[in-house]
Amino acid sequence: MESFLYGILDFINYVHTYILSWNDAYEANFTDKDLHFLVIGCLGMALIFIVQPLFTLLAKTNHVLVISWIYVFTLILLLTFAIEIEQKITKSGVMDFADIVFGIWGFMLMFFVYALIRAVLIAIFRFIFKREKKNKMREQY
Repeated sequence: MESFLYGILDFINYVHTYILSWNDAYEANFTDKDLHFLVIGCLGMALIFIVQPLFTLLAKTNHVLVISWIYVFTLILLLTFAIEIEQKITKSGVMDFADIVFGIWGFMLMFFVYALIRAVLIAIFRFIFKREKKNKMREQY
């Protein structure tokens, strides 16, 4: 997980440097605010065009839990980074990347346990109701 998150940070840093080199090479003279406006706006729209069809497909195929997981995972990432940044700014704790990794792993583990328990319960209920349905059909004949 840690190497994955560092990989994301390296990628973001690479893209940031590349965009700045465009700004310098073409003498566009965009300010940092202008670049954030353009890049984040375009990135957001690109993600809409990817996420909307994906979530529509997941909703149609009754995979709403996957949609919920993606949403909550995104919020957890945002929240863990925000907590660490807050600790750095206010000096109320130590800003530590490992805290982010452990927080995300905590969510992953707890969700896995939840999903496992949920799957077992669904299997039990389906088995019971399937059995009851067979018994009712036998009683009719």
